[in-house]
Order: sequence, then structure tokens, then C-alpha cells
Amino acid sequence: MTDTQVAPPRHIAIVMDGNGRWAKKRFLPRFFGHKAGVDALVRVVQACIDRQVEQLTVFAFSSENWKRPSDEVSGLMGLVLAAVSRYLARMGAMGVQIRIIGDREAVPEKLRKAWNEAEQATAHNQRLILNVAFNYGGRWDIVQACRKAIEAGVPAQELNEARLGEFMAMRHAPDPDLFIRTGGEVRISNFLLWQVAYTEFVFSDCLWPDFSEADLDRAIAAFQERDRRFGGVKAAGAVSAC
Repeated sequence: MTDTQVAPPRHIAIVMDGNGRWAKKRFLPRFFGHKAGVDALVRVVQACIDRQVEQLTVFAFSSENWKRPSDEVSGLMGLVLAAVSRYLARMGAMGVQIRIIGDREAVPEKLRKAWNEAEQATAHNQRLILNVAFNYGGRWDIVQACRKAIEAGVPAQELNEARLGEFMAMRHAPDPDLFIRTGGEVRISNFLLWQVAYTEFVFSDCLWPDFSEADLDRAIAAFQERDRRFGGVKAAGAVSAC
């Protein structure tokens, strides 16, 4: 590792974009793209374990995705249930701890029950924490944290960044080091707004179902070339990348 490189990312966040376009290119219904996207996620989870990434956070369903056609939304709900049933034992054997972040109130009871079972069944695992953001939005996260702080009776003069962070949906995790978005779009889309203040971004044209270990390695390599100063300056004598 050179002076301008940094350690590998402890925490990677991914916007898994491009499922629908992947299906359209193959003249398939969008649902098949989402199904292929689940398979891609399983591959990336294993790749992250192999690369000793500690936490992986994926954007599975945003609070804005309810605007999509009702048949696509219901299909996604069913796909999540099927994925939990199909992959839960495998994830457990891989040492993955599953955590669901987001507003659970609007999702079906059957889905909430499956999530609870997945979290309980994998709570002891430590090889990788997989945070699945479902019915999640960054603005929602900040608002719900403020509400919880008020409900907890935190005085206004004591409410600083660290205190509010204790109420965020991702309070159990360090902020992401690396943010990857597939699908060719170059925006955050209301994902982890609070947590990505100093995260490094990599945008890929690859559609999510095609995202491979090689694509992950390219993103990590790009991250390791970044000069991360977190608003500060390098120590005297250090070589700057710019």
C-alpha cells in the first residue's frame, strides 16, 4: 500500500440499480430482473466475505418505490419472502448476520414476520453484517431519529451530531467507506443521506444482475486510490495526491 492509498473498506453501501433494464434488454418482465438481482446479491455477499468486508448495506426498496406499478411492488414483496426462505440457511452457514433497516409499518405482516425470523436466526453471526434497506429513505431516517430523540427527552442543548446518531437506523454500523451505484445513474436517490457525508463514491454502468467480483474489485481499487482527509490536512511530510 502506497502513501496515497487507504485501507480496504470496512463498510460498503450499494444501490443495486438496473434490474428492470436488465430484464427489458432480454425481453423479459421486470420481475425477472429483480430475481436475477437477488442472485447477484448472494454472489456479492460471498465476495465481500472473501475480501474481509465487515458490513454490506444494500438498497433493496426505497420509500419512493411504492410509486411503481402495483404488480411490480407486490412481486417484489413476494420475491423477498421467497428469497428469505431460499437463502436464509445459506446465509447463516456463510456467517452472515442479517439486519433490516427502514420503516416496517407499511409492509405486510407476513414480510415483517419473515424479517424478524431472519434477524433472530442470524443474530449470532459475525463474518459479515448484511444491512438490507427496505422501505427506507435517508430523509425518513433523519426525521425518525429526531422524533425518537424528542420522545427520549433529549434536551435541545444536548442534541448534537453524535447524540442524534444514536437514534439513526444505522447506529450499529460505522459510516460507509465506499458507496457503489450500478446501472449508470449518478445520484444518491435518498440513500443513507446522513451516513455518507465522507463516503467515497463509485458509479458503475454495469446493470446490477451482471455485477461481478471483478466489478467489486474495480470499485475497491478505485476506493483505495482516494486521498481521504475527512476535512483535514495531511501530516507534515506526507505526499499529497493532488
